[in-house]
Amino acid sequence: MDLLDRLLGHDAWTTRRVLERCREVDPAALHRRFDLGHGTAYATIVHMIGNVRVWTDLMNGVTIEPGRNAWDGLSVDELIARHDASQVDFAALARRIRDAGRWDERWVDTLDDPPAEKTYGGAVAHVITHDMHHRGEVLHILARLGVPDLLEGDALSWEATARG
Repeated sequence: MDLLDRLLGHDAWTTRRVLERCREVDPAALHRRFDLGHGTAYATIVHMIGNVRVWTDLMNGVTIEPGRNAWDGLSVDELIARHDASQVDFAALARRIRDAGRWDERWVDTLDDPPAEKTYGGAVAHVITHDMHHRGEVLHILARLGVPDLLEGDALSWEATARG
């Protein structure tokens, strides 16, 4: 397994574990305001999942339509389904980029104003590290909501647990 596969596996698996732990709190608690992330666990999770979807679509040349995915009122299970689908698509794209040796190739981010060139490698790294940053915020919120025994979320723990 190469480094990209490790990073993708860790990111998808660890975020899914965090989302599964969200089932342990009252759904209303996911909307409780905190002074970090995007203000609530729910908003931070939506931001994370939506971010993976948007970056994947942008790198695939898909036109992003504002409001194309409604996020209000989704259950944790619906969020998990969106997470799983976005991670599958993102991982497939990242592996195609790796296999074609396109890490340093540039593409145009049409959401920037004005549109700006980015490298595929930089964008893939951004998505993975962005998730890790916000996952830490969600874990902090869950701890403040009283969820016990939360995972640390590090790559070596993922490797030992998920891969055996």
